[in-house]
Amino acid sequence: MESIHTIEKFNETIASERPVIIKFEADWCPDCKRMDMFIGDILEEYKGYDWFNINRDELPEIAEKYEVMGIPSLLIFNNGNKKAHLHSANAKTPEEVEEFLQASL
Repeated sequence: MESIHTIEKFNETIASERPVIIKFEADWCPDCKRMDMFIGDILEEYKGYDWFNINRDELPEIAEKYEVMGIPSLLIFNNGNKKAHLHSANAKTPEEVEEFLQASL
């Protein structure tokens, strides 16, 4: 999963004609660490998609713009538009993440 560190890179990334998945996280977030323990298998299953991560504390203006109130959150973008958003409360298990991806991609 590639990290995004600038607004310019974020805007360039989400402009893709293919869906891109962005994980919002933070270094201090215990739920983010928990997701890291199972996300590898999901990345492998969905390797046909481009995955990125953003440290919410590093780019708070992006998190605010796209209403990322809790972390970890997964957002799917296509052609510069947010298509789907898995809020942190519903992203606690591999099953919840897979259900979201199946319904949204």
